[in-house]
Amino acid sequence: MQSRSPASRTGRPRSATADAAILAATREALVELGWSKLTLGDVATRAGVAKTTLYRRWAGKNELVVDAVAELFDALELPDRGSLAADIEGVVLQFATILALPEARSGLMAVVAEATRDEALRERIRESVVDRQKRLVLEGRARAQARGELPAEPDPVSSARTVDLIFDMVAGAVVHRTLVSAEPADEEWVRGFTRVLLHGLGD
Repeated sequence: MQSRSPASRTGRPRSATADAAILAATREALVELGWSKLTLGDVATRAGVAKTTLYRRWAGKNELVVDAVAELFDALELPDRGSLAADIEGVVLQFATILALPEARSGLMAVVAEATRDEALRERIRESVVDRQKRLVLEGRARAQARGELPAEPDPVSSARTVDLIFDMVAGAVVHRTLVSAEPADEEWVRGFTRVLLHGLGD
């Protein structure tokens, strides 16, 4: 897995332990202080590292919070529940559970708002969250094709567009449901959403 941090620099090797402590401290500070009051100095104190350690890894608060939130989504796994519909329901429920976390909710909404004015931050969100989590769509589609539930899609351009569309539909619906509408993405909602996703409104 590629690092989410800025381009590597010469000098002392990075510490995975320090990185993990910093990202955990960032999420803790988000919950306790909120976006506006969170500072790199506070994160450094909580993580037990020097403030310069943070600046060697992240250019500022925006990038740090993106990476701290992105780490939460790395815990997503596509369960093998025997069918495409059941697999989708399983991963969507996981996604909704993560979005219900205070640190995910406040962090994601804050960086998305900041990204409206910052193209570099939008790109970091794409790379750290969106592009990495498309692995779930690729894995789920490959499994469904192996089961005979979905047809093969040999054209790479068409295949990539399909992956983008599926990801946007799933992520967009769940984020809107949980963060914008502030409604629960419970099992009943997830079943209905999955049915519409797979069969459309005519079913």
